Amino acid sequence: MVRLEDSIVARLDSHGHRFEILVDPEATERIREGQIDIEKDLAIDQIFKDARKGGEKAGEEALMEVFKTTDVATIAVEIVRKGQIQLTTEQRREMLERKKKAIIDTISRESINPQTNTPHPPSRIAQAIEEAKVHIDPFKSVNEQVQTVLKAIKPLIPIRMEKAKLAVKLTGGTPTERSTVILCAQGS
Repeated sequence: MVRLEDSIVARLDSHGHRFEILVDPEATERIREGQIDIEKDLAIDQIFKDARKGGEKAGEEALMEVFKTTDVATIAVEIVRKGQIQLTTEQRREMLERKKKAIIDTISRESINPQTNTPHPPSRIAQAIEEAKVHIDPFKSVNEQVQTVLKAIKPLIPIRMEKAKLAVKLTGGTPTERSTVILCAQGS
């Protein structure tokens, strides 16, 4: 269970009601995908009207009206998906840096310089992102943002996403036991 001091507030206002949970900032992306472990991801397994001031629990009638359930896990996923997450400046900066690094790594791994047919080093891609002043959203997935970043840095550096098919034929064993295995891989 995340410590109360380290948790952040996730808030959803709906149907004239406010619902809040205290959640681990590291778990928000996983929770958005529907994977939640109440014991580890929530500081307290309760839904509140106002988590920081007084900690008044949300009523069951209000939960049923808005979410059609009183299951804490289901409601927590909906609050994180549709609501607002109150990150500290330090937490937001750390999430942003991790997301930016993941985007740079993905682009570096899956793209090439069409002039030389060699990959761009991550430092060149990072510099192009800085020059293009690309906004990275810490809450969107890497795959959602790669195309936007590519579009922004294409005027600055020659870059192309490369897809390749690879087939490997392996032969092994004695002549009577000879078997062939063909592996195919396709880059994305």
